[in-house]
Amino acid sequence: MSRWPANVTIKEVGPRDGLQNEATPIATADKIAWINLLSETGLSYIEVTSFVHPKWIPQLADAAEVAAGIRRKAGVTYAALVPNEKGLERALAAGVDEVGVFMSASETHNQKNINKSIAATFPVLEDVVKTAKQAGKTVRGYVSTVFGCPYEGRISVDQVLMVADRLFAMGVDELSLGDTIGVATPKQVEEVLAIVLRRFPAARIAMHFHDTRGTALANILVSMEMGITTFDSSLGGLGGCPYAPGASGNVATDDLVYMLHGMGIETGINVERLTKAALFIRDKIDRPLPSRYLQTVSS
Repeated sequence: MSRWPANVTIKEVGPRDGLQNEATPIATADKIAWINLLSETGLSYIEVTSFVHPKWIPQLADAAEVAAGIRRKAGVTYAALVPNEKGLERALAAGVDEVGVFMSASETHNQKNINKSIAATFPVLEDVVKTAKQAGKTVRGYVSTVFGCPYEGRISVDQVLMVADRLFAMGVDELSLGDTIGVATPKQVEEVLAIVLRRFPAARIAMHFHDTRGTALANILVSMEMGITTFDSSLGGLGGCPYAPGASGNVATDDLVYMLHGMGIETGINVERLTKAALFIRDKIDRPLPSRYLQTVSS
């Protein structure tokens, strides 16, 4: 048997996680046009926006307009991040396919990001998950700072398991474990997943790596060896967390696709169309993007 999977699912988070940290807001029409381009690449999942209060994430204040304005393609899941019942109400009205709930494994980061303790966050998310399920939606959970926190440093795996346990008990369908500030190394990823996967099946775990220190692709390789086949990424390497100092972009979708296709691993993604979408958003942002693949194309 090969040590690598035959197929990998890539979940594109650029329109949400990528754009939320941009200094200059992108025009609503440009976001819609970009998501429409992404829909034609072969991606099966696009996180289009976040229904967080505009006061906290002003770059995504047009969430309802974006969700309503995109051209939906059959077979593509259009997801959005939701912080509470009010955000869920708006997301459901906008017709999102999947709801994403989020919290941190770090108490301090949770306070900075959500303005609540971890204990106080659970009942809020429980209500969101319950209502979303009643509305017939799938629910994805995000756990931030799994491998390290900008305020607390290393986070214990026990803390991660406690949060994961509660989210799965609420009824989330999949859990995305995030290296929010990009501190993880392959050895650490292996150690954490060895414990996590004793409790939860690999099919319900996704990994969300940031490339702050250049280790994201190496961490993905180790994750695949451990049995993980779902990864979040952001086209061009856009992104970062407004409440995590020093967090740079997510692993670049185009870099990830290049690596996987070179290894003979199927993603269903068309590289030419993906590059077209990457060049589009690069021109709208009007600066070079971190993606190595895009830099070779541009040169």
